[in-house]
Amino acid sequence: MTTYYRDPEVLITSSGVRMNGRDFRLPDLIQVWYTRGARSWSVIAWRGALGLTILLPLLAGGLAIAVAVLLDTELSTTLTLVVGGILLGLAVVPVADLLLERVDHSYDRGSRNLEIWGRVRGGDVLLLRTDNAQRFGRIYRALQRALEPAVRR
Repeated sequence: MTTYYRDPEVLITSSGVRMNGRDFRLPDLIQVWYTRGARSWSVIAWRGALGLTILLPLLAGGLAIAVAVLLDTELSTTLTLVVGGILLGLAVVPVADLLLERVDHSYDRGSRNLEIWGRVRGGDVLLLRTDNAQRFGRIYRALQRALEPAVRR
């Protein structure tokens, strides 16, 4: 028996599938497909907020430097504004890595619900529902690999 995918909720082997608390033999799955739900605008807004959080200190630093150059002030005031602008722009560097990691995780999870459906003799069955796009892709590919030999027989 070959195991194609295993996690605490899903098991896909060469002999069967366990998803959503139910067991199915591979020959019992007549057809398998997936659907994608509507986009979650709150996830997209969260990504935008993270992007703005990274850009705002850079914009403020650039604005401080522009103001320092455009204003006709003493040299010490100009230098203070330029150095302050540079420091403000550099302040984002340590935080940017953390925020970009959050953005990466947001894209891994996806912005919509994904479902795997199967057709059995009794009708259509929801096999899996998740908002984790990365996990969904692994499970769906494993299910396709498991079903390939069953189709060739």
